[in-house]
Amino acid sequence: MSSYNLSHLDQLESEAIYIFREVAAQFEKPVILFSGGKDSITMVHLAQKAFWPAKIPFPLLHIDTGHNFPEALEFRDNLAERYKVNLDVGLVQDSIDKGTAVEEKGLNPSRNTLQSITLLEKLEEGQYDAAFGGGRRDEEKARAKERFFSHRDDFGQWDPKNQRPELWNLYNGKKAPGESFRIFPISNWTEMDVWQYIKKEKIALPSIYFSHKREVVNRNGVLIAKSPYNTLLDGEEYEERVIRYRTLGCMTITGAVESDADDLDKIIEEVAAARQTERGGRADDKRSEAAMEERKRQGYF
Repeated sequence: MSSYNLSHLDQLESEAIYIFREVAAQFEKPVILFSGGKDSITMVHLAQKAFWPAKIPFPLLHIDTGHNFPEALEFRDNLAERYKVNLDVGLVQDSIDKGTAVEEKGLNPSRNTLQSITLLEKLEEGQYDAAFGGGRRDEEKARAKERFFSHRDDFGQWDPKNQRPELWNLYNGKKAPGESFRIFPISNWTEMDVWQYIKKEKIALPSIYFSHKREVVNRNGVLIAKSPYNTLLDGEEYEERVIRYRTLGCMTITGAVESDADDLDKIIEEVAAARQTERGGRADDKRSEAAMEERKRQGYF
């Protein structure tokens, strides 16, 4: 006789699928925010399962800073083709060119904070009223404050002290004109859950998640990849190391970890033994104690 007990991963999958369907029922024009990272790739896979055999009823929206890893961009385009979904790309460079965003000064400027401006412009342009994000509660303390349905005002801003209760899996998507929601279907997942689910479902990932050789510079304990967007400081030099990435962002701020994990089993074993958080190598999160929360209040993912 079959068991009706769901495994831990099956429960998480069922919860996420339920949220995708709730959003489809409550909102007029949702969109999936897509970074090319493992969490957003997992979300696309879950969305496909939620509406199979129909196509995913939402487009993907990628905010391209211009400083992305080439491997991630290639994977993004291939994924959109494979899933037969529309891909909407917002370029931070366009926001800079029209004067709504201002490039940082200095030797190694980051465009990470500028993403919020381009994102809000693209959400308004597309008239999207709900945007799926791949945020998880275990990633960072500001993300732990989010609800599944996270309300945004008509300026795209988030107020963590004024969120709606979510009781008995009831989600309130009521909004005034101009307001919107960010939706986080994998809020209750951990980094380990994501990796185990990727292995279980045989989900393809960009190659940079696996061990490979790359030239990097050790900058304040963060291994930053060699790229056209970085300028070496006095005393710095690139050296080839065997590394991989636990999280994916701009080449200018995403730190690698030294690793020989070249398959999913090794990655899962490595994550289980890790002492540093997944975002511990993100230089943008080190700018201030509340860097993530400040960006989220401004409209960040």
